[in-house]
Amino acid sequence: MKSFYGDLKLGILGGGQLGRMLIQESINFNITTHVLDPDADAPCKDLCNKFVKGSLTDYQTVYEFGKGVDLITIEIEKVNVDALEQLENEGVLVYPQSRVIRLIQDKGVQKQFFKENDIPSSRFQLIQNRTELKNVEFSLPFIQKLRKDGYDGRGVHPVRSTADLDAAFDAPSLIEDWVDFEKELAVIVSRNEDGEIKTFPCVEMEFNPEANLVEFLISPSTLPEEILKKADELAVKIAQDLKIVGVLAVELFLTKDGEILVNELAPRPHNSGHQTIEGNYTSQYEQHLRAIFNLPLGDTRSISNAVMINLLGEKGFEGPAEYEGLNNILKIDGVYVHLYGKKLTKPFRKMGHVTILDDDREKAIEKAKFVQTTIKVKI
Repeated sequence: MKSFYGDLKLGILGGGQLGRMLIQESINFNITTHVLDPDADAPCKDLCNKFVKGSLTDYQTVYEFGKGVDLITIEIEKVNVDALEQLENEGVLVYPQSRVIRLIQDKGVQKQFFKENDIPSSRFQLIQNRTELKNVEFSLPFIQKLRKDGYDGRGVHPVRSTADLDAAFDAPSLIEDWVDFEKELAVIVSRNEDGEIKTFPCVEMEFNPEANLVEFLISPSTLPEEILKKADELAVKIAQDLKIVGVLAVELFLTKDGEILVNELAPRPHNSGHQTIEGNYTSQYEQHLRAIFNLPLGDTRSISNAVMINLLGEKGFEGPAEYEGLNNILKIDGVYVHLYGKKLTKPFRKMGHVTILDDDREKAIEKAKFVQTTIKVKI
């Protein structure tokens, strides 16, 4: 491996906000960053050392991009895995590994991995099309998920009654039990090549019901210790079973009878870890770099109570973004604003996030609610 003195080239597939925050941390390690993204105005464009406009799913584009770097990582799973596999065969480091990305790209394969490795998850069944779905014997209500390409709430269809079947996806999917959960949780776990593993404290999430996106996150969780221990152990087991190198977000359901079920995995920095930038001794972005470059993993303890709010484009507005109420929220102690450099807003588009820190958990939540109602992304 080359030294950390500017000659170490990290290739990032995807130029969105996760890549942007990864680059901000990479600067502290003297890492040269190359980014591939199809959007000429991607948030990473002006921060990286080299920006390449091109398809993330085209074999030749990804392969040629990868030949010019020492190590490749991702900020989005929808990439050409065949190209990454070939690059690995030719000696280019790819973390997370191509086999891990391939598994997680397909939600059906992901669920089968849970089943084969005794990881608790909701009951599921794989189907090929809408016709098969209409004839399936599976108790209502249930959730239909596209096996591939679903993200940020897309590719998910709730089936409450037979009336919802006509609008179901006509594509390879999985159907799974509708989990009557008490809370949605997440644990971010990291693993380096030496096999060292560390977890960040479990967080509690609240979703925007219309957009199906994380809207409100509280860290660390104050649930009973036995529940937090179970969530932590599950995340560690999954990282070990996958032998992943990098960070992995493990999204979980806490059911009303106290059971923990794994919902989905994301093999990269994740929305449920943004608050670690200010709220933990090591951020998820620094931890990802430590893991993929096989450095000792950092201290994941919380510094303070942290509440994170996603800044989503307001419904009914589409065009050049303006941030209403920014001055008012910046007057408050412990408020940290992260804007993602996206020029255009549209309904529910992730435009930024705000983290609120306070030693008093209830005060942090109170401040977060004020921020949530004050700042708006409009045009």
